[in-house]
Amino acid sequence: MNLTELQRWAKTLTKEKGRPAYLLIADLIAEDVESGRLQARDRLPTLRDLAAAVDINYTTAARAYNEAKRRGLIESHPGSGSFVKGKAVSLGPAKGGYEMTMNLLIEPAIPTLIEKVRDSAIAVLAQHDLYSLFRYQSFGGGQRERETALMWLDRRLGNARLENILICPGIHSALVGLMTQLVSPGQLVCVESLIYPGMKAIAAQLGLTLHSLERDMHGPLPKPFEDVCKEGRVAVLYLNPTIHNPTTTTIPLSRRQGLADIALRYSIPIIEDDAYTMLCDDPVTPFADLAPELSYYITGTAKCFGPGLRSAFLHAPGKRQTQRISGAMRALSVMSSPLTDALVSTWIADGTADAMLKAVRTEGSARLKLAEHYLGRNHISGAAGAFHLWLKLPKASNWNPSELAVHLRSLGVSAVASAAFSTDNNPPDALRICYGGPISRDNWEDGLQQLADVIEQPAFLLSNTH
Repeated sequence: MNLTELQRWAKTLTKEKGRPAYLLIADLIAEDVESGRLQARDRLPTLRDLAAAVDINYTTAARAYNEAKRRGLIESHPGSGSFVKGKAVSLGPAKGGYEMTMNLLIEPAIPTLIEKVRDSAIAVLAQHDLYSLFRYQSFGGGQRERETALMWLDRRLGNARLENILICPGIHSALVGLMTQLVSPGQLVCVESLIYPGMKAIAAQLGLTLHSLERDMHGPLPKPFEDVCKEGRVAVLYLNPTIHNPTTTTIPLSRRQGLADIALRYSIPIIEDDAYTMLCDDPVTPFADLAPELSYYITGTAKCFGPGLRSAFLHAPGKRQTQRISGAMRALSVMSSPLTDALVSTWIADGTADAMLKAVRTEGSARLKLAEHYLGRNHISGAAGAFHLWLKLPKASNWNPSELAVHLRSLGVSAVASAAFSTDNNPPDALRICYGGPISRDNWEDGLQQLADVIEQPAFLLSNTH
């Protein structure tokens, strides 16, 4: 860890006098791990060096490292020092009792809807042989579950086929399985310059090389994609094309056609991560319809029920590819949960999933309108029905995105700096703001007021922290 990073920590501690220093240092370590500034096995300063560099006492420095160890961020070895462990599963809630860095679903507070979900779940338990739900199953789901998944996929895909569907324990696990099958050593995974951080984590874990493609307001540019395809090392193109995480961009049809045409000409498989598509009222044509012989299409139900219900539907290009991926997925995760599959199938069939989607879309649209009112449409990118937005910091702002994200989380606003999503080491001055989770619309409006004040008057806030 270099002196410049310690000076940045010291500056942040000076600005955030109202918070315990040991907690703030742990937050800064977490932020630097997430952004990539700190890598696994990086050595941290000794307690005495840390205390001297950021002007705290030895005891506070020790508490800071102990807090970072508690969160799973670092480890210490007597006589050797403290080292970064890598990305933690959770950074710990700064305020509000819930994870502040994950993109959490809006939880509609509608008593009749909650009761409908509960009654439907009870019916599943009452109508099934419980022991059958506790046994091993073939990977990919049973006939009934895959037929219900086909009903869900038919809303987006024009050529979905039952024999090409696999039910997986979440989109993330499906992505891991696909990466192990489609990418060989030395090959490149083409991605946008801003992507879902989970894909960065998968690539790091599997030792894969991500090739960053320049993007504009409509998504990745075709020419850089074609240029790298000409080199002959591209294994796959990964896209999150509808309500992109983090920017909320939906790639328009003309751009999709251009990218699909290049993939077809160079025979590049496409992984279409369509996690947020059901939040969109007016979906565009999926890549899986533009290049069906190359596309692995993934969606699921986590964005209408929540991440605790990890169920994903993978549609492969053909029967042979489906069998190969099924074998890889079985080796990695054995199977999806039969109980979860039964719940999801019932909720899709009886309309509960539609009711949840409608409620999430309605509340998401209302919260986006509040954001537009307080932050201004010029400063944010959002999508009606979604539960995150992309906040572009004004040029006059003197906030560093990472420092601002830490500060906002201390105020109860779920913020993640652009560096966490960047694949080209050139993150924009922006943050992803999530307005889902267990917060109410009033809580969100309170957070927006604080957010607007921080952005518009940073000098005022800084002067009041000294």
